[in-house]
Amino acid sequence: MTALRSLPFFIALSLLAACGGTPSKQPIQAGSGPSPALPEPESKAIPTVNIAPAKGWGADQKPSAAAGMEVTSYAAELDHPRWLYVLPNGDVLVAETNAPERPEDKKGIKGFFMKKAQQNAGAGTPSANRITLLRDADGDGRAEFPSVFLQNLNAPFGMALVGNDFYVANTDAVMRFEYRDGATSLAGPGTRLADLPAGPINHHWTKNLIASKDGKHLYATVGSNSNVAENGIDKEEQRAAILEIDRSTGASRVFASGLRNPNGLDWQPQSGALWTAVNERDELGNDLVPDYITSVKDGGFYGWPYSYYGKHVDERVQPPRPDLVESAGPRLRARLAHRFARTRVLPR
Repeated sequence: MTALRSLPFFIALSLLAACGGTPSKQPIQAGSGPSPALPEPESKAIPTVNIAPAKGWGADQKPSAAAGMEVTSYAAELDHPRWLYVLPNGDVLVAETNAPERPEDKKGIKGFFMKKAQQNAGAGTPSANRITLLRDADGDGRAEFPSVFLQNLNAPFGMALVGNDFYVANTDAVMRFEYRDGATSLAGPGTRLADLPAGPINHHWTKNLIASKDGKHLYATVGSNSNVAENGIDKEEQRAAILEIDRSTGASRVFASGLRNPNGLDWQPQSGALWTAVNERDELGNDLVPDYITSVKDGGFYGWPYSYYGKHVDERVQPPRPDLVESAGPRLRARLAHRFARTRVLPR
């Protein structure tokens, strides 16, 4: 009986011990650039987790800058600032946001300790659910005028302005608000333009947003509902994808898929191609799989969950889809250097 009572204690010790970092087996440079070294996958019953505690600047501290540049504090005392958007008049919008309620995500013993780890990283607080406007009227590099631009949102993240229409990507929908140049706050509940995948799991909850150059469409990122479809591929409808949304009707379709957790979006100025940054899969060892930046094409498939970096099959996913793997590579993309990329805990 005593042994049974002690079992949860030893499980807890084992999980906490696994949170200590294990050094990578290859240098950062080996996993960076357009042709990274991809070692054989490593699997552990309990994955290694490195936690970066959230700390503010000290009184005499600031980040180091490249030669000829300087970093100053533009604004402070913000509640989980997660995304920035600069309006044409120079006002800076900040999405102050955190994860929504997700009762079905991260269940079980492993999920319990992952939640604790995220809390230690500063991700366990309720979402402010607002967008704050910062204005630097005198141009001294510090915003002296903060204003609540929008509030009572639902885990907002991406933002886009097209004409007088201001769009916000909540975790469950793209909302439209009327905007006038110079406005410091927007009134009214807004109009729901298009639904976005959410629900009780909603594993990757952040949804980003960008408008097409002609303003006819919005493109929204939707991360996967799991690491490698362990919740079932049926839970991944319109997920791990970039959606194209018609601004006039709200109709949406999958523009590109197989992208585990795309976030940043931008248009390449010369080619006009859409590019995105992707957070890749976990639990394959400290050197797999590095996050990456890639261009995406209409109808393109980029591997998740069946393969990574082109045709490297992820054996954990059953049943396999060799037909999709065959269509997944190779493509133009640049890797981001992360020695700890596969062992991090970030607010999802």
